Amino acid sequence: MTTTPADAVASPTPALDDLPLIISVDDHVLEPRDLWQKELPAELRERGPRVVREKVKLAFSGGNYGFERGAEDGQWCDVWVYEDLAFPTGRLHAPAGFPEDEVRNVPAIYEDFRPGVYDQAARLADMDVNHVQAAVNFPNTFPRFCGQGFAERQDKDLAYLSLRIYNDWMIDEWSAGAGRGRLIPLTLVPLWDPRLAAEEVRRCAAKGSYAIAFSENPYRLGFASMHSGEWDVLWEACQETGTAVTMHIGSSSHMPSTSPDAPLAVSMALSSQNAQGSLMDWIFSGTLQRFPTLTIAYAESQVGWMPYLLERADLVWRDGVGGVDLPNPPSSYVDGRVYGCVFDDQHGLLSRDSVGLESILFETDYPHSDGTWPNSRAVAHRLCSAAGMNADEVYAMLRGNAIRAFGLERFGIAK
Repeated sequence: MTTTPADAVASPTPALDDLPLIISVDDHVLEPRDLWQKELPAELRERGPRVVREKVKLAFSGGNYGFERGAEDGQWCDVWVYEDLAFPTGRLHAPAGFPEDEVRNVPAIYEDFRPGVYDQAARLADMDVNHVQAAVNFPNTFPRFCGQGFAERQDKDLAYLSLRIYNDWMIDEWSAGAGRGRLIPLTLVPLWDPRLAAEEVRRCAAKGSYAIAFSENPYRLGFASMHSGEWDVLWEACQETGTAVTMHIGSSSHMPSTSPDAPLAVSMALSSQNAQGSLMDWIFSGTLQRFPTLTIAYAESQVGWMPYLLERADLVWRDGVGGVDLPNPPSSYVDGRVYGCVFDDQHGLLSRDSVGLESILFETDYPHSDGTWPNSRAVAHRLCSAAGMNADEVYAMLRGNAIRAFGLERFGIAK
């Protein structure tokens, strides 16, 4: 039986100050501006990723972001340039700490942001303020959520070298030293070559990274679909190394909408639809059945949609009209293996018995505009109290499930 708001009056939810430290499974980091200029061979630096500072104007029209470079009436902007790519840094990349009325789509340079956006020591301090013990960090600018910025370039040798430089920085610098066990490494794979991606998974696992960012729909990026079987070599490597696969909304480079002239609000309200389609691909392609210990997570997906979708999938499977041959109902592949990530989904928590509490993770989304820093503990307490969650349930959502999903015992994180 699900808990109603009325039941929550007598909730056994722990007091605010008694909540456990949070493990956030979806935060973001701005890559060092000079990373590739330092690490690439000299002869490749002009074609590799680099930052130029110029005046830029940003806009949003027809459901898409746009920008004008070299605009005399623009604002100073750190623009990433890489082969044919020009990618402006905007305030919306990292507005944590800005007053609400200043969270706007305007150009930015790194110095406009909180140091915690790109500096390890400052990030750890911001995590302490927010009662966060550990966090998984996705890319934030031109690499994009699953490395599309590398996959879209023509010179794949340069792209692979640049991607490896990113992964080495993530493991050996950002997540090392004082960040060990607190900044959980999340590495990228070369999406254009599943076998090369499998090699990178094994290389990074040997260096201490056990999670990769993948696309919610690789077909949308111009690569093989989940139904092709071509990704199995990658999933074999992930299963062999105990590497979790996590997918951020927007990691297919497409957001759901209804028409070209629909405002951004439509896409934002429909954001979980991509995760829904992705989960059906993972199940009905037989991938979760073929790789029985593989775990996947959907960052920023919320969870309230899961019960109906799995109910519907089971009905389709039972009626045998879908053209698939799974030995067990679709919902049977989810428990303890598929995770949704909550930052403000009251309905999902009220429906946790149907969702499956063991499938719910928590995120702070630092430093994005949807993020709850520095009030994530208060937000978590509000959500848990309204759902009447007891201490064990609160612990599972805020950290216990994340430890299991990402194998965080390997980083010395105790349950």
